[in-house]
Amino acid sequence: MEFETLTLKVERNIATVTFDRPPVNAQNRLSREEFIRVFDHVSDREDVRAVILTGAGKVFSAGADVKERVDLVHEPGDYIRHNRLTREFFYAVSDCEKPVIAAVNGPAIGAGFALMLSCDIMLASEDAYFVMPELDVGLAGGARFLMEHFGRSKARTMYFTGRKLPASELYRLGVIEACVSKDRLMAEAMQIAEEIAAKSPIAVKRVKHAFNTVADMPVRDGYRFEQTVTVGLSTTEDAREAQRAFVEKRKPNFTGR
Repeated sequence: MEFETLTLKVERNIATVTFDRPPVNAQNRLSREEFIRVFDHVSDREDVRAVILTGAGKVFSAGADVKERVDLVHEPGDYIRHNRLTREFFYAVSDCEKPVIAAVNGPAIGAGFALMLSCDIMLASEDAYFVMPELDVGLAGGARFLMEHFGRSKARTMYFTGRKLPASELYRLGVIEACVSKDRLMAEAMQIAEEIAAKSPIAVKRVKHAFNTVADMPVRDGYRFEQTVTVGLSTTEDAREAQRAFVEKRKPNFTGR
């Protein structure tokens, strides 16, 4: 597959998607369309079991391309279509059937911050920082992403003030999994991806779906749904292989069936 704003590399059941739109990986219409395409693609590939999302250069993503906003509307419906595409851009990542690991290599600003928060697991380099400057450029959106990961006061302070938070603070708050030096970032992300890729792909796929499904459910209903997932998995060949491997004290050989 060929793209103008990103690259895709697949090795050892792990896909690495690199946002590559110099100079700061700002999100425009083309990049959103290509993100949707690539994440739908890796969702559907049997040889992909985990995905790493990172950025080229020194910035993970500077957010929405404000230059595009200036000339966005030419006829009725243009802004509606723009908003629909923007939503699907984030959903393509969060709904990807494979776990997505964000390896944030630098600043994640506005929609770039929201892009990271759409991922399943998040790591950042020590020089990364995070900011929601939407109010400063006449925009809104992204507050719901913050509310999922931060408390009421912190989320609103970040949004209303546009203050920058360093990666170390997000690690302290438990929002990201790790805060490491830039030269260790991809190795840390790859280690997590390899651990996921070693597990039953059908189980990982169904458990990710369960995470997304139960997110807004009461605990009782959510656990009941997870039990239906367990019942479904119990009939798979991978489940039987996992049990045989446990008894025989060996590594399982999963086939995704």
